[in-house]
Parts: sequence; structure tokens; C-alpha cells
Amino acid sequence: MLQVIFDAAALGSLYALAALGIALIFGVMRLVNFAHGDVIAFSVFALLWPSVDAVAVVFAGNLPWFLLIPFVLAIGAGLSVLSEIVVFRRFRRANPATMMIASFALGFVIRYFLLMLFSSRPKSISLLPALSQPVEIMGARIPLLQLITITVTIAVLLGLIAFLRRTRFGLEMRAAAENFTMARMLGVRANRVIMGAFALSGALAAAIALILGSQTGTANIMMGANVMLMAFIATVIGGMGSLAGAVLAGFLLGAVATVMQVILPPDARAFRDAFVYGAVILVLIFRPQGLLSARGTKERV
Repeated sequence: MLQVIFDAAALGSLYALAALGIALIFGVMRLVNFAHGDVIAFSVFALLWPSVDAVAVVFAGNLPWFLLIPFVLAIGAGLSVLSEIVVFRRFRRANPATMMIASFALGFVIRYFLLMLFSSRPKSISLLPALSQPVEIMGARIPLLQLITITVTIAVLLGLIAFLRRTRFGLEMRAAAENFTMARMLGVRANRVIMGAFALSGALAAAIALILGSQTGTANIMMGANVMLMAFIATVIGGMGSLAGAVLAGFLLGAVATVMQVILPPDARAFRDAFVYGAVILVLIFRPQGLLSARGTKERV
């Protein structure tokens, strides 16, 4: 039972981090960034030398953990900020559908760039191998990575709450999420706020990349796709633009997915996601605005 609880918490933490990254950008730009999953994949492949071999040739992945983690976070944040400057800044006055299509296009550009350098073959990598060691808690053997994932998620959430409530930059982001036009009239600099949101979102994507790379031992160009899909669903059922709702829904999705994996008959477990999506449909039927709807819904300019 304890193992199931930790599995649910770890999976929910992963979805919560991804949903938080999506909600941050949606809050200030009304953009659902579907390139988020490709940023996750890019952050892992940035640690490898270009190669089409099945076994990856690692260069930055051999760094000690206290250098590796900031390096990967900087890669994710840098790529996201670059995408905002090069792509999304041109679409700020466009409607949300146009920006969403642009995010799809950016995702394909990143994906095919990785395909050109690494091919579609998954790469075997050894990333932070010490995290695969089990830890015994009350008779249950829990992978150390699960404990770290849960701890890091809680720390990120607490740090983000403090950042949004206690710092000037965080207050500007909250004001922009409530009413972007009024915030600009009061002196909030749009470029600064939006680039900050993209940097935070990219850093969260890179953190997910580290977790997935350490957990699976492989680097796959499509490794961020399923996480991105579940994160988008969490953002929707949590309430578009609501950071708290995205996190809550992410944890709920992780819990539901884990419980269904346990209680479903073995022959039905392959269809677990279908049951999860069915539960999502029921939630949206009764709460179409999401669990915690955001207050700021004005169009961004």
C-alpha cells in the first residue's frame, strides 16, 4: 500500500511540474505551448554528442550532480526564452489559435532537429545512477528517485509561492495574469514578465527531463509527449490559467493513473489511459470551468 502511495505521489509530481510550466505561460500570454514536451526531450539530448548509435555518447552528462543540474536547467530555460524571442513575440497580437499552431510548428522544428542529429532510435544513457538505489521505509523499498521527485516538487511549489507573493517580479507576473493591459499601463514591462514566465517554464521542463532520464535510463525524442499530454489535461481540468488548479489536477491525475494500474484486471491495464481520460470527461461535464478557475481571463495584447 505504501509503495502505491509513493508511486502515485511521484507520478503526480511529474504531471504537476509539467502542468505548472504550461500554466505559467498561459497565465501571461493565453498560449498553450505544445512545444513544452519537445523542450523536455531537447534538455536530455543536450547532454549527448550527436550520434545515431543506440548507446549514447555522453559529454555533459558526466558532470557531477551539482554542475549537471544547473546546466540542464539552464538549457531548458534558455531554449524556452529563445523560442519566445524568435517565435512567440511575433504572435503576441494574434489570436490564441494562431499562437497554438505556432507552438505546434515550433515543437516539430525541435523534434526534427533532434531526429537529424540523433535519429529516432532511443539512446541508452546513465544519468545520476545513484538515484536508482532503493530506500526502505516502513518495510517498503522505495526508489530514491521517487523520494527526491516528491521532495523537489514540494520545494519548487513552496519556492514559487514565495516568489510570486514576496518578490517584485512575482507580483508583476501575478498582475499580468490578472489583467495584462492594466498591468502594462501601471508600468509592468511586458517583455520582462513574459521572458521570465518562459524561463521558469523551460527550467521546469528541464527538471522533468532529468527525472525521466534518470528513471528510464533512455533518451527518446518522444519522451516528453505523454507527459505533455497529461500536463495539458491537468491544466484544463485544473482551470486554465490557475497555477494551483494545474498542480492539484496534476497530482489527481497521477493518483488516478496509479490506482487504476493496480485495480484494473491485467488484461485491461493496457487501456488504463482510456479510463483516465473517461474520468477527465466526467470532471469537465460537471465542472467545465475547471476545478479552480482563474480570475484573469482578459485577452493579452
